[in-house]
Amino acid sequence: MDLKELQSIVAAGESETVEFKKSTAQLPRAGETLCAFLNGNGGLVLIGVSPNGTLAGQKVADKTQQEIARMLDRFEPPAPVESRVVPLTGSERAVIVLDAPRTADRLPFTYDGRPYRRVGTTTSRMPQDCYDALLLERMHARRRWENQPAVGVRLEDLDHEEILRTRDDAIRHRRISAGTSTDVGDILDRLGLRIDGELTQAAQMLYGTRFLPDYPQGRLKLGRFRGTKITGDILDNKQEYMHAFAMVREAMAFLDRTLPLAGHFVEGRIQREDRLPVPPDALREVLLNAVMHRDYSQPGGDVAVAVFDNRIEVRSTGTLPSGITAAMLSGPHESILRNPLIAGTFHRTGAVEVWGRGTDRVIEECKRWGVEPPSFDVVTGSLWVTFPAAIGPTAQVTAQVTAQVTAQVAAMLEAAAHGPVSRETLQEAAGIKHREHFRKVHLEPALNSGLLERTIPDKPRSSKQRYRTTESGLRALDQRAKEQE
Repeated sequence: MDLKELQSIVAAGESETVEFKKSTAQLPRAGETLCAFLNGNGGLVLIGVSPNGTLAGQKVADKTQQEIARMLDRFEPPAPVESRVVPLTGSERAVIVLDAPRTADRLPFTYDGRPYRRVGTTTSRMPQDCYDALLLERMHARRRWENQPAVGVRLEDLDHEEILRTRDDAIRHRRISAGTSTDVGDILDRLGLRIDGELTQAAQMLYGTRFLPDYPQGRLKLGRFRGTKITGDILDNKQEYMHAFAMVREAMAFLDRTLPLAGHFVEGRIQREDRLPVPPDALREVLLNAVMHRDYSQPGGDVAVAVFDNRIEVRSTGTLPSGITAAMLSGPHESILRNPLIAGTFHRTGAVEVWGRGTDRVIEECKRWGVEPPSFDVVTGSLWVTFPAAIGPTAQVTAQVTAQVTAQVAAMLEAAAHGPVSRETLQEAAGIKHREHFRKVHLEPALNSGLLERTIPDKPRSSKQRYRTTESGLRALDQRAKEQE
């Protein structure tokens, strides 16, 4: 760094990555700030610059360098801080530049036994939970959650058809040898999902068929809400436990049947093109990111898709990796994988790349579609991706489900129109004897269409579960009655 470059940095003022110190008398505070830089995106501490940006400099003797060396010895782990001296023109003084690089693989750092973080231009003590999270990241390569042995999971508990589908897709994309055996155990070994004969937790989340009670984080939540608030009426609500591949397919199917189709005339063509308010490829990319990069170590975590009248939200448990901010997702950024085994398996199938371009493609696809790109936010420990979209009122939903009101469903809606009733009451009203047939052919479609709703939506299998007809269901009944007059 020369004097001209130094003057340019100082002219920009203090920031999240630059701090001024008047002299080495402030070395202890400089150490705290360097610690914060090391735990964040890196930064520069300039010693010999006054708070107002004046290049005062100071004399740099051997004693000065020894003091800096002693200060750096108080870091744990050893800090890779580079010290440079920039002489001031026409003076015996110089500015000392302490450069702390971004070193995500060695986090967290402590200074004098305490961790620090940088927020804006302020250096402060790092909260214990943040420190613990960074400490876990340092152990990431050897003791990630995903590469630990699965609890109580046997090879026969996995979805063999999905595993074979992965093999076929990987061979087609030339990301696994064409000679790979069709033995599911061998495939898992090749993918790194079985280690020394033990299934990993990554294998469970990618191909598991049984999630409770040991893996409640395998939950997908899907909801359609009336209006623009989470407190609005729930028109469609589904919560199930499934593996990651199934989550993407199920969420896309939910969006396909929930989002309205609008007519669109492409310039230069006379045919109308019916399309969703948000490009499907962008939705799929965000869903893939949600299942690949979420924090699976949290038992209460999940992937959630919420559709409102004015937006679509995709939420996944877990904050962003250290050094990556929500704002960075709207532009070029590094690809830091929380779950390399899970992400790597998706990559083998050709579903994703590994270059950190996913969010860039989402934004580009939205611009090509002519709609506003999504926003990225970290809210209460989860990443929220929000697509602005004119979903509109529920009239279209009602029109779509009216056609699904068969005689059996109409009887169910009538039975539940005056208050919550049991499943047995609905089944009796529909006149269906076979319990499983009733559930698959009549009850679940009525729930998915928003005609019926559960009284305990968060616990679909509760013994106290009851069902009632929604406003959409009542309107569908009225419409059916008018059509039969």
